[in-house]
Amino acid sequence: MPILVIAEHDNVGLKAATLNTVSAATKLGADIEVLVAGSNCGAAAEAAAKLAGVAKVKVADAAAYFDQGAENLAALLVDVVKAGGYSHVLAPATTFGKNVLPRVAALLDVAQISDIVAIESADTFVRPIYAGNALATVKSSDAVKIITVRTTAFDAVAEGGSAAIEAVAAGPDLAQSQLVGRELTKSARPELGAAKIIVSGGRGLGSGDAYRATLEPLADKLGAA
Repeated sequence: MPILVIAEHDNVGLKAATLNTVSAATKLGADIEVLVAGSNCGAAAEAAAKLAGVAKVKVADAAAYFDQGAENLAALLVDVVKAGGYSHVLAPATTFGKNVLPRVAALLDVAQISDIVAIESADTFVRPIYAGNALATVKSSDAVKIITVRTTAFDAVAEGGSAAIEAVAAGPDLAQSQLVGRELTKSARPELGAAKIIVSGGRGLGSGDAYRATLEPLADKLGAA
């Protein structure tokens, strides 16, 4: 049975977390498909098609997916999963994945397996519990495994693929939520969820100015978040 990875992207290119999620999917099987849902997202779909191990890229291109609202995406995903007969559905354990996949699990009436850091078999996974102080091995008997992946636990997949790109029918705009605005912080540093090195500080630094003066140069030197 095929495995579906939900691409996180900005309609122009893939977010780094998608590459780690595809890497996790390769440990489950070889028949991996990637769903790219967005608006004018052809470039992101082409980037997904170049990933090693990806057999097919499915694209839902419609204005309703421009801001990738969770309600519209979840409804689309349920239709795609039912039509495709997937055994596993994976998304990165980022804000994006945590927003969309629980809705999909609820609509499919299955349990979600969250934040996995290792895969032991097709139905057995390892995930942190108690704020990361312990690891739990969980086994799922659901027909479809809905999984979010802790991306730092899996190496990013390389390019080298040439997957076919296939259009899928877009669903209606459910109009349950609306994006009012977006405030983005631009930085050359890696995103927190995908960073291999994280620099942090607390009260000992005394103030925000001291924090920035002390930690930001160190983070830049290390290539850290």
